Amino acid sequence: MGAVVADDGPSGVKAPDGGWGWAVLFGCFIITGFSYAFPKAVSVFFKELIREFGIGYSDTAWISSILLAMLYGTGPLCSVCVNRFGCRPVMLVGGLFASMGMVIASFCTSIVQIYLTAGVITGLGLALNFQPSLIMLNRYFDKRRPLANGLSAAGSPVFLCALSPLGQILQHEYGWRGGFLILGGMLLNCCVCGALMRPLEPPKKSEATKEPAEKKVKKKLLDFSVFKDGGFVIYTLAASIMVLGLFVPPVFVVSYAKDLGYQDTKAAFLLTILGFIDIFARPICGMVAGLKWVRPRCVYLFSFAMVFNGFTDLMGSMSVDYGGLVVFCIFFGISYGMVGALQFEVLMAIVGTQKFSSAIGLVLLAEAMAVLIGPPSAGKLLDATGRYMFVFIIAGIEVTTSALVLALGNFFCIKKKSEEPHTKEAAAEREELNKSEDKNPDDAKVDSIEVEQFLKDEPEKNGEVVTNPETCV
Repeated sequence: MGAVVADDGPSGVKAPDGGWGWAVLFGCFIITGFSYAFPKAVSVFFKELIREFGIGYSDTAWISSILLAMLYGTGPLCSVCVNRFGCRPVMLVGGLFASMGMVIASFCTSIVQIYLTAGVITGLGLALNFQPSLIMLNRYFDKRRPLANGLSAAGSPVFLCALSPLGQILQHEYGWRGGFLILGGMLLNCCVCGALMRPLEPPKKSEATKEPAEKKVKKKLLDFSVFKDGGFVIYTLAASIMVLGLFVPPVFVVSYAKDLGYQDTKAAFLLTILGFIDIFARPICGMVAGLKWVRPRCVYLFSFAMVFNGFTDLMGSMSVDYGGLVVFCIFFGISYGMVGALQFEVLMAIVGTQKFSSAIGLVLLAEAMAVLIGPPSAGKLLDATGRYMFVFIIAGIEVTTSALVLALGNFFCIKKKSEEPHTKEAAAEREELNKSEDKNPDDAKVDSIEVEQFLKDEPEKNGEVVTNPETCV
């Protein structure tokens, strides 16, 4: 990519950790809620779409899949747009796209048209809002960043608990076309959230320092140098493995309860329990991650959250009644909230503010592939075996494996690599000292010659007292 003037955030500005940052946090809360909850909330309208277009459930399920694929898969595109135009303009355009997609979808006459409008256009709009909001949150918060990440991540369960009942009401009162139209109007609030993303102003500099500062701002649209960072590579690999199994239990837990013979309303209540626990788990985990002793070890806390989640899946595979599934949803909500609160905080800590805009786009692209593989492969496993136990076991193994990859890779690889630069720096300092010592005798000779020449040039002033400000008392 060619070098252009990038929206990389002024390097000389200290994160406010408050002030207007709370408005940015509120906007990020709204954007995160829409981005993660909207693909699930749209599923409320699937039955009416099946009835009107005469299609199957698998055909309508592609709407949510396309939304998630656009949210994750367009990560590099969002990074390029942010680095080229800035966060606020990209979010404003994204809000218009998200709203326009749902409004146009309300006039569609085939399921393919809905794929293109509610799936591709709205998904692209949500992606153009989600990633820039996280970048701005990273710029406005430093010391309180773990708490800010936890609070913004809480938007996902809050909006999921709100949008699903709202979707049912809209479907009952206005049908799926009226519901899509109203939801499209609600998505215009993404533009309001984008307007809140005020860029930080760099400190005022003199005219002499303006030109060098302008040259430093130029960078590539998509910085692939993040792959040179071992920590980023390990994180990307672990996150991709984690996503294979992370979203599987919430997708199948309701069907699991129905398969055990429980009513639809009672089975659906399990997701309400999971979401309610998730609401409180995310900000609490953000507070814990911000503690002085915990924050430098945030990677290991994230690994623990993934192990906790994987172990919960393994225990949930042995549930044989409704009470067991309730206990599973409680512990899964805690672990799922911990993972949601820490995943981007750890990435920010690994790559830093300057490279975060490119790093998050590449990570989301890697996760997009895993999102498209995970739930469908779990569904095929269920079709082949007819038992939910194996689905939960495989999901637990995948999430636990990702935790081991992250923790062991960080402990054995990153820790050793972080020590090497210090030794190299120390060696370089020693070489400089040795060179300076070697140069000292020559310098001394030059100084003595200059003194002798100065004395020869000076006229003799015997018997005269030369007074100057340095010698007179």
